Amino acid sequence: MQPVLVVGSVAFDSIETPFGVAGRVVGGAATYFAVAAAHFTDVRMVAVVGEDFTDEQMGIFRGRRIDLTGLQQVPGETFRWKGKYSEDLNDRESIYTFLNVFEEFQPILPPVYRASPFVFLGNIHPRLQLEVLDQVESPEFVVADTMNYWIEKTPEELHQVLTRVDALVINDAEARQLSKESNLVKAVQKLQAMGPRLLIIKRGEHGVLMFGPDGFFAVPGLPLNTVRDPTGAGDTFGGGLLGYLAGCSVVNHDTLTRAVIAGSTMASFSVEAFGLERLLCVTSDEIQQRFLEFRRLTSFNEL
Repeated sequence: MQPVLVVGSVAFDSIETPFGVAGRVVGGAATYFAVAAAHFTDVRMVAVVGEDFTDEQMGIFRGRRIDLTGLQQVPGETFRWKGKYSEDLNDRESIYTFLNVFEEFQPILPPVYRASPFVFLGNIHPRLQLEVLDQVESPEFVVADTMNYWIEKTPEELHQVLTRVDALVINDAEARQLSKESNLVKAVQKLQAMGPRLLIIKRGEHGVLMFGPDGFFAVPGLPLNTVRDPTGAGDTFGGGLLGYLAGCSVVNHDTLTRAVIAGSTMASFSVEAFGLERLLCVTSDEIQQRFLEFRRLTSFNEL
């Protein structure tokens, strides 16, 4: 089992959905990824928080398989975000975004982190993603996340990132925007030509599509009795995906399909409660049981 490196944000989130309100909960891309991945392997986290991030809040990471050597704490306030979701949870309005200490964040990898075999570049400025790639030494598998803002505002730097990663995690609208193709299959082919051999398309409640050199794989969304907060579900998916892969002896189509299910499994727990609440208490038995539920959804008998 090998360690996973994640570089991204740690934040204070305030969230409003039709099912309730949560204020100043610990969130951020690196947070959701790390907590999910730690259920499978050791995690090395590079991020920044302000002096307002208390020891109690640090306790969310302690006692788990999360190395905090790369977590910088500097003067100032931690990144803060507030969002409000629509009735069906498919649309989100950002009420405010205060980058605070994250605005000057420079990812500095401790020496031991530089040999990390698995790397997840969270949804941060492509320039910072490139800085991380310049510091890691011959990683086995690199996954990048991005969003419409970077696609629109920093296309040249984003294209540099794509030439240096193995996989890109993106939603279907962003795939079409980045490729300038309306047909999703053609969009994926165009994106693969830019560099990443593996494309993982997030489709929210409708599941995940994976396009790789050895074929195509689809995972449907799992019907859930309770869905309260989708914040961080995509980063949680990434943590389950890469955390699972880190425990495999090889990365191929078979292990990737199971990793996609592992990611979907972790994301399905994340949305059941606000913030990290469900991820912090989910058990190994629950993860295994839900993994099997996903496997039943994706299997059938021959004619």
